Amino acid sequence: MKELVDRLKTGIITENPVFIQVLAMCPTLAVTGSVNNAVGMAFAATLVLIGSNAVISLIRKLVPDKIRIPAFIVVIATFVTLIQFLLEAYIPDLYTSLGIFLPLIVVNCVILGRAEAYASKNSVLPSIFDAIGMGLGFGAAIVLLATFREVIGAGTFYGFQVLPKSYVPAMIMTAAPGAFMTLGVLLAGFNQIKINKAKKAKETK
Repeated sequence: MKELVDRLKTGIITENPVFIQVLAMCPTLAVTGSVNNAVGMAFAATLVLIGSNAVISLIRKLVPDKIRIPAFIVVIATFVTLIQFLLEAYIPDLYTSLGIFLPLIVVNCVILGRAEAYASKNSVLPSIFDAIGMGLGFGAAIVLLATFREVIGAGTFYGFQVLPKSYVPAMIMTAAPGAFMTLGVLLAGFNQIKINKAKKAKETK
């Protein structure tokens, strides 16, 4: 049980894919203009992570090393296609707003990275928890980024007005420069927290 909890903690905090490993920057910057898009991307990526990690863990001893990466990509692409069909059928607005970034989940560094680094070397249950942890970590990061961008850039949160109507939105926050600036500030904040923790750990020794 401790190992499973550690996998969750690793993905959410210790090795957060966005704030610690700085992976998947393309979707992180592109879909965080609104919280709705960020939640949709987080949900889709987490489902693909769980499915692909589970299957790759099951077949890890059957796949020759020479075709390991292509085999992993085929598994991931299968789950991405299923998610695409489901979103197109039941949540067409989200499917349209995510656009090209939905099929690009196939080459998302987080998903392929976890398949190679963890699922291909471990049993099914730990691999599933690793996927859940990484999915939650990725989701939390992009939703946090989207929250700052949407609230400051539009005065709304998940489409609902949260700031007074007299508020003048900083439109730059919903554009590409706003994405880079917000990510930079958040990365700096998390790095400072990490440095402070390291200093405290040294002082207690």
